[in-house]
Amino acid sequence: MRITVIAITHQRPDALALLLRGLARQSRLPDQVIVSEDGESPSTAACVAGARDQLGAPLIHLTQPHRAARMSRVRNRGLAVATGDYILFIDGDEIPARHFVADHAAFARPGAFTQGSRVLAGPRATARLLAQGRLDLSLFSPDLDRRRHLLRAPWLWPLFAKPNQTSRALKSCNLAFWRQDLLALNGFEERLEGWGLEDLELCARAYHHGLWRRDLRMGAGLIHLWHGPPGRLSDDNPNWPAYRDTLATRRVRALQGLDGHLSSAAEATAAAPP
Repeated sequence: MRITVIAITHQRPDALALLLRGLARQSRLPDQVIVSEDGESPSTAACVAGARDQLGAPLIHLTQPHRAARMSRVRNRGLAVATGDYILFIDGDEIPARHFVADHAAFARPGAFTQGSRVLAGPRATARLLAQGRLDLSLFSPDLDRRRHLLRAPWLWPLFAKPNQTSRALKSCNLAFWRQDLLALNGFEERLEGWGLEDLELCARAYHHGLWRRDLRMGAGLIHLWHGPPGRLSDDNPNWPAYRDTLATRRVRALQGLDGHLSSAAEATAAAPP
């Protein structure tokens, strides 16, 4: 199995540096890493360039002009150039545990996608990690939420892995799909812009396609760095109509999705030097 990690980022080179160091120390290295940036920051470019020799895996950096938050588009652009059989989505302000990739590889099953978990570092814990360049926290470190997800116990995975089709606690970070399934779904729906619902909408279409969700607990851990108060889905979120339409029509493929990037990605790959 070839594994591609797609990390999306926007103006967080300090956090991205920790993420890339976390990937470089993996017990099972990814076969490809793609940093897909919503924006065109020189600081992010410098961060990626500095990590390229240390990573131990091919590293691609993509950019797009920043216009509001286009998280579906930035993920699709990464997916278009991905060469892995299995895709791990991660946010650019997260630090993967040492067995993050290996755990996902061991947990993957045909006909299902994987929803992982994360520890939430508060502002003081995040400041310590960034200032000290640390990649790990103790279970007893202060200023953590959901600290239980620091634990790793593969023998307990079956307790949480029962296939289901719920929308509870779905999130597009620490989310893993077979690439062939994402092609069938046409990736993320780019009509959804701004914060929220692009993860639920994708997984709703996955269920319509006949896929199952399996939850990975006590493994493949992530530390999510603080970036302000968490978002909340309000009733006036402009993405609700598109999401509800997907549910009502039982749509499988995104109307505006991955296929809009595949031809340009193939051309860019063909033109790239060996």
